[in-house]
Amino acid sequence: MRPENPVFIPGPTNMPEVLRRACDMPTLDHRSAAWGEILRPALAGVARVIEAPADARVLLFPATGTAGWEAALANTLSPGDRVLACENGMFSRRWIAMARALGLEVEELRVPWGEGLPAQRMGEVLAADRGHAIKAVLATHNETATGVVSDIGAIRAAMDAAGHPALLFVDGVSSIGSMPFRMGAWGVDVAVTGSQKGFMLPAGLAILDFRAMAAATEGGGFPYTPPVGLISGLKLSCELLLGEGMEAVFARHRRIAGGVRAAVAGWGLSLCAARPEWRSETVSAVRTPEGFDAGRIVTHAAERYGVAFGVGLGDVAGKVFRIGHLGLLSDVQALAGIATAEMVMADLGLPVRLGSGVAAAQEHYRASAAAMAAAA
Repeated sequence: MRPENPVFIPGPTNMPEVLRRACDMPTLDHRSAAWGEILRPALAGVARVIEAPADARVLLFPATGTAGWEAALANTLSPGDRVLACENGMFSRRWIAMARALGLEVEELRVPWGEGLPAQRMGEVLAADRGHAIKAVLATHNETATGVVSDIGAIRAAMDAAGHPALLFVDGVSSIGSMPFRMGAWGVDVAVTGSQKGFMLPAGLAILDFRAMAAATEGGGFPYTPPVGLISGLKLSCELLLGEGMEAVFARHRRIAGGVRAAVAGWGLSLCAARPEWRSETVSAVRTPEGFDAGRIVTHAAERYGVAFGVGLGDVAGKVFRIGHLGLLSDVQALAGIATAEMVMADLGLPVRLGSGVAAAQEHYRASAAAMAAAA
């Protein structure tokens, strides 16, 4: 029998035992009063997690975040409509491809992978669109392929400065529930996420605000058979997050991410994120030396030590490996992942001194723990 290790991929994430039990429930009539006692708190909990405005509506689909994107686009826009989007990684690229597949015309900007979305350039495009042909702006909040977070508030500010009425669609799949997401304050019209990352559940729920179909779920009804067990888990997940306090959740993710970054610096390596303000709190894409296939680290870690890291995707495939640090993860668990990565790199002949990253991360976690104790 092989012991179970935590996963260090950017989703699906490690799942608390209490959430596994919440999902494992007997069959329940999804038109019963008992079902409403599960559904209503789950929807209200999601709204609180994303800081949705009072007029927002949360909808759940038995699908993944990708299907949530499709539902958002297909039910608000029509073939031939024009949208503005910027590619800065694999998942923004996929959203652009999906928009085109649905018959939308895409005004596409590009920045190097490793950079955040260029709010100023996006605002300039919108200001030049005097006829308001652009109906929506598509923005990926946290680009999982590169470990880059973008400033959604700055994009909304640029849209407002341009006086443009386009809708703001945001992919929050790998940020919501782990990093600050201010739907109301940022003026987000449609937010999309999934169950398998910050909510710490299995994949299978697409979660989005979608006012056009809000009437379909009034009274607890659904136009499809809902995944009752997953939504039971979502109800408890929101209770756990809100019980900890979202600011405390965000601080925990910042602390763990800081230790991972300290380790990367200790190894003499760098992150794909080109500037500190673009560094994600949920995933770090670590660049390996030129000419070295970073995919070997992921393969060796799985085969030799039974630990999962994330591979590089798209334009950074073979150039980075990814350490996921979101969901149910502690400082001690993060140190185990860092130590494993060190052993793997040493095994593969990279010039990494054993203990260098671990020591740097330990100092970070010790200092942050001391600061928390002093503030208590």
